[in-house]
Amino acid sequence: MQVTIVQHDIAWEDKAGSQAQMNAMLDASPPRENGFVLVPELCDVGFSMNLDTIVDDRTATWARERAMRDRCWIQYGDAQLDPDGHGLNCATIIDPAGTMRGTYRKVHPFSHGLESQYYAAGRELLLVDIGGLRVCPLICYDLRFPELWRLARQAGAEAFTIGASWPAARHEHWRSLLVARAIENQAFVFASNRCGADPYLEYAGGSMIVSPQGTMLAEADSNPTLLQIEIEPEDVRAWRDEFRCHDDVNEAFLGTIALTQADPA
Repeated sequence: MQVTIVQHDIAWEDKAGSQAQMNAMLDASPPRENGFVLVPELCDVGFSMNLDTIVDDRTATWARERAMRDRCWIQYGDAQLDPDGHGLNCATIIDPAGTMRGTYRKVHPFSHGLESQYYAAGRELLLVDIGGLRVCPLICYDLRFPELWRLARQAGAEAFTIGASWPAARHEHWRSLLVARAIENQAFVFASNRCGADPYLEYAGGSMIVSPQGTMLAEADSNPTLLQIEIEPEDVRAWRDEFRCHDDVNEAFLGTIALTQADPA
C-alpha cells in the first residue's frame, strides 16, 4: 500500500488557498490508485475556533473530488457542528469512489489552547479497513493519551492515522510520543502535522511514518513536504506474531469506549 502524507502551511481560515496548496502538492506527485492520503487537522483553515467562519461543506467536497480523481483513500480534517451547535473537530475517511466511510470526532479537545470551550469531545473510536489494513484515525492532542490508543489496539487497530496542528514549542514531544505509540501498540503510525505559522503559533511540521517496531520510515522537516512510501500491511501481523508482548496486557486496567467499525469496501 502506498501512503502519502501532506504537510503544508495552512492558509488561515482560507479554504480555497489551503486546498490549492494541497492540490498542487498532490498534482506534482499523484497518489497511486487505492493508496492512502493523510492531511493535517482542520486541513484548510488551521486551528481556528471561529466556527461561524469555518463550518461548511467545502472541505468534504474537496476531499471527495480529490479521492475520486486519484482513485485513492483520503483522511481529511474539518470542523462540524453537533445537534446542539457545539463544534466537533473531525477526521473523516473517504474511499476511492468518493464515499465517506466514517468520521471520528476528537475525543480530547485541547483545553490548554481553549479548544474545549468551542469543541465538544467525541465519545467513540473508529476503525476502517483500508486495503486489508485496519486503520484508526485520531487527532493531535489525542497523542498524549495512550489509553485511547490501547483501546483501539485491543479492538483490532493495525495502523493509527493522526492529523495535527502540533506547535513547534513542543516538537520533541510530538516525535517521541509518535514513536512510543507505534512501539507499544506494535502498529504503523502515519502522522501529518502542519508547518508554518498562524496568527498565534508556529509549527515545525515533522510529519512521519513509523513502523510497528518503531523504525522511522519517513520523516519531514519543517518545510511544506509530501512524504510518499510503500508499506506492507502484513508487517504488523508478522511482528505481533513474532513478539507477542500484547498477550500480557491486563485488560482490567483499560476501561472501555464505544467503537464503530466501517464495513470493508
